[in-house]
Amino acid sequence: MKKLILLAVIGLGIVSCTTQKNTKKMTELPKDWKHTTNIYEVNVRQYTQEGTFKAFAKEMPRLKSMGVKTLWFMPITPIAQQNKKGSMGSPYAAADYTSINPEFGTLQDFKDMVNEAHRLGFKVIIDWVANHTGWDHVWTKTHPEFYLKDPDGKFHIASGMDDIIELDYKNQEMRLAMIDAMKFWVKETNIDGFRCDLASWVEVDFWEQARPEVEKVKPLFWLGEFDELESPEYGKVFDASYSWKWMHKTADYYKKMNLFRN
Repeated sequence: MKKLILLAVIGLGIVSCTTQKNTKKMTELPKDWKHTTNIYEVNVRQYTQEGTFKAFAKEMPRLKSMGVKTLWFMPITPIAQQNKKGSMGSPYAAADYTSINPEFGTLQDFKDMVNEAHRLGFKVIIDWVANHTGWDHVWTKTHPEFYLKDPDGKFHIASGMDDIIELDYKNQEMRLAMIDAMKFWVKETNIDGFRCDLASWVEVDFWEQARPEVEKVKPLFWLGEFDELESPEYGKVFDASYSWKWMHKTADYYKKMNLFRN
C-alpha cells in the first residue's frame, strides 16, 4: 500500500512538472518583433497619384492607425528598359542593385521616408530580387560572366519570363557582389530586412552565406518566397516564408465547383 501511495505521489509530481513546463512554454511567446509582426506590401508606383516616396510618407500615419507594423516595399531599384514588359516594365527586372528608381524620387527621399517610418514605429523591409536581373542591368556590361549562358553564348532567360535573365551562383565573385549590394541598403538606409523574391530559385547555400555577412551590419528580418514543405532547408535560413500554392489550389477548387454547378 505504501508503494502504491509513493507511486501516486511520484506520478502527481511528474504531471505537475510537466504541466508547469507546458504552461511555461505557452506563456513564453517570442518577443522579437519578427515573430509577431504583420506585413503590409507597398507598391510605390500605384499607391498614390504621384507615385513617389514623399507622397507615400504622408500616408503612413493612416497605416499606423490601421495597426500595420512592417512595411514591405516592392522593388525600389531602376527598371531595365531592354525587353521590358509593356510600356512601364516590371520592377522585378532590375537595371542596378544599388540605385533608386528615379520615378520614386531620390536616395535621400527614401532615407527620409525610412527615418519617418521608424519614428512612427514601423519596421521597413525591401524586395530583393536575387535570382535574375533585367537585360540591361549594369552587370551585363561590367560583368557578363555573372550570368548563366545558353549554348549559343546568349544570356539565359528565366523560366516563363522573357524580360529577365538569370544569374550564375557558381560564380563566387558574383555572390560577393550581391552580398555587397544587400549591405549597401542596410548601411545607407537603415532598413530592417528583406523580402526575397523566388528565394528557392537561388541555391540555399548562397542565403546561408549571405545572411551572416549582411547581418554584420545589424540583425534583420528575412522573409522568403518559397514553399516550406517543398524546401525545408530554406526554412533554416529564413525567419518566415510564404508560397502561392494555396491560392492556386483554392482558385482551381472554385473553378471546378462552378463547373459542377453549371
